[in-house]
Amino acid sequence: MDTPPFQLRLPASLDSVSTLLDALESYAETAELSPGIAARLNLVAEEIAANVAMHATGASFFELRVTPAAGALALSIEDDGPEYDPLARAVPDTTAALEEREVGGLGVHLVREMTRDARYERAGGLNRLSCALPLG
Repeated sequence: MDTPPFQLRLPASLDSVSTLLDALESYAETAELSPGIAARLNLVAEEIAANVAMHATGASFFELRVTPAAGALALSIEDDGPEYDPLARAVPDTTAALEEREVGGLGVHLVREMTRDARYERAGGLNRLSCALPLG
């Protein structure tokens, strides 16, 4: 089966993150994604959408797009919050003891580790985080 695209625009709220995950579960079934790929898609989408919902003060929406690409799913999430590049944040030191680590940053770290070609851009008053989720 050819993998169909997915697109969903929701209000920038934590309730919407749950709605997004429910929609992605249905999408994964329709697209016949393997359980492993579906789980990684959900985790990456949840981390990015939750960051918008919790930290993009003033954002009215986020929109997730999933587009099949060669050997991957291309993901793009846009929001209309203040300009912010989550990828500019330093990579957390995961070898340090828990009490020595700074709070936060692990979600973006997971996105970097689970995807490839992660990039941020600000265009037309929107933040856009794009990455590719390998299918293999």
